Amino acid sequence: MVKITDTTFRDAHQSLIATRLRTEDMIPIAEKMDEVGFFSMEVWGGATFDACIRYLNEDPWERLKSLRKRIQNTPLQMLLRGQNLVGYRHYPDDIVEKFVQKSYENGIEIFRIFDALNDIRNVEVPIKVAKKCGAHVQGAICYTTSPVHTIEQFVNLAKKFEELGCDSIAIKDMAGLLKPYESKILIKRLKEEVSVPINLHSHCTSGLAPLTYLAAIEAGVDILDCAMSPLSMGTAQPPVESIVAALKGTKFDTKLDMELLNEIRDYFDKIREKYKYLINPISERVDTRILLYQVPGGMLSNLVSQLKEQGALDKFEDVLKEIPNVRKDLGYPPLVTPSSQIVGTQAVMNVLTEERYKIITNEVANYVKGYYGKPPAPISKELMKRVLQDGEKPITCRPADLLKPEYEKAKEEAEKKGIVSKEEDILTYALYPQIAVKFLRGELEAEVIPEEEEVSKFMEIPTEYIIEVDGEEYEVKVNPKYGTEMKKKKEKFTAETEGAITCPFRGMITKIKVKEGDEVKQGDVIVILEAMKMENPVESPVDGKVEKIIVHEGQSVNVGDILMIIK
Repeated sequence: MVKITDTTFRDAHQSLIATRLRTEDMIPIAEKMDEVGFFSMEVWGGATFDACIRYLNEDPWERLKSLRKRIQNTPLQMLLRGQNLVGYRHYPDDIVEKFVQKSYENGIEIFRIFDALNDIRNVEVPIKVAKKCGAHVQGAICYTTSPVHTIEQFVNLAKKFEELGCDSIAIKDMAGLLKPYESKILIKRLKEEVSVPINLHSHCTSGLAPLTYLAAIEAGVDILDCAMSPLSMGTAQPPVESIVAALKGTKFDTKLDMELLNEIRDYFDKIREKYKYLINPISERVDTRILLYQVPGGMLSNLVSQLKEQGALDKFEDVLKEIPNVRKDLGYPPLVTPSSQIVGTQAVMNVLTEERYKIITNEVANYVKGYYGKPPAPISKELMKRVLQDGEKPITCRPADLLKPEYEKAKEEAEKKGIVSKEEDILTYALYPQIAVKFLRGELEAEVIPEEEEVSKFMEIPTEYIIEVDGEEYEVKVNPKYGTEMKKKKEKFTAETEGAITCPFRGMITKIKVKEGDEVKQGDVIVILEAMKMENPVESPVDGKVEKIIVHEGQSVNVGDILMIIK
């Protein structure tokens, strides 16, 4: 008998609609899904925490509690990024311990824990804490292909997970790269070498996943990740109903009720209609180029969303081609959060600025310095030269060993800001200090879901035009209203103003590094701009004096907005 983990409330909508499914659309169907008999339901972790407080004006902790009240029979599962938790950097051990404990207390029973680089040092603490809490721990192997990854390495990693006390092992095939016959070889080896159940997770992006699942079943896989059909396929998982039907009457029969599944399917069909304005055809269809570019499902839908936000969807093909180059430069990391975001955002920067590594994100710099762990292969020497200054060398210890405890400091800061109503708020602030304040103060407005008659306009109207006036052509860009702030008119300064420094892409000012009157050198960082969930340093293009700062910290800015005047 094969068991099914349902991913509809987490990875399915993360992959297809950029993690925008709201709690209000989960609650009405939660109890019925609890009746199915899934092995588990993945409902939390991954990008859901970020999306709740960044876009939806929802408390992720309250989402978890609400689901726990209604799902009593099926274990709730979350995806935990090792020492990164649900963020994009390594957090100190005290934050990791508190987060895992609170996640368990609020309803998580199964923790799927992975490290983006398959660096076992980065999962030891969360595994230990989750086991101490009494949770089921699933160690996840990030599957990828490259000149340096082998079946033997994946098997050895599984053995290490078992030695750490993991209750099951997941093969996390986030880009849909695992081929059917290779899955047979890998799963048979795992079944020989470890004694715990094996779970296979894949995405349909490349078109291989359903075939790979069948081969995995024949090889003895115990659990498969699937999603309800309206939110399946494309960049998401294979459909629950199809897998259940395919195995019915065989020795692998899931024993799940097709009539009940079809009732649930009808509900999600309506939900898909509600969110169809977010579903891009790129995310829906099979794209065999992924076998070359290795872009995971969640990364692909978010990449489309982010390029739309930057008004640069026309650069999608260029970014896809640049991603393997950046990945090679960084030593072939598996593309899974946060490494997928690190590689993807740097690829976008390289394309948008029309110069490779003209802007190096803080996260890429930290990766090169070793603060994410040990890369699978050596990093490009040229990139190392660009990042490491004055004889600096990458660290070789476990990155979290260099981090001081942060929980008490975060608690003190959050309480001073008056944003703490429960202990979980401290963790929300510790994980996302820039966006959590606005959310916890109640100042965030949820993205607008357009009315039915507006959806086609939202999806089809171009945002860039060429207008001809008296024989002269002018490029005009119109930003969509939904989920964004309207661009503020700058009357006093323009891009032609002497010394004007303009914004290279859309994002939020998280740190202004200079003051008016400061003398700066060419290359000095003047502003930190958060874009595409990464922190991007903006450098002064000239030696000069800061005459006027136009923006403020926390302000959203668009491409071409004036940041400051440096003469």
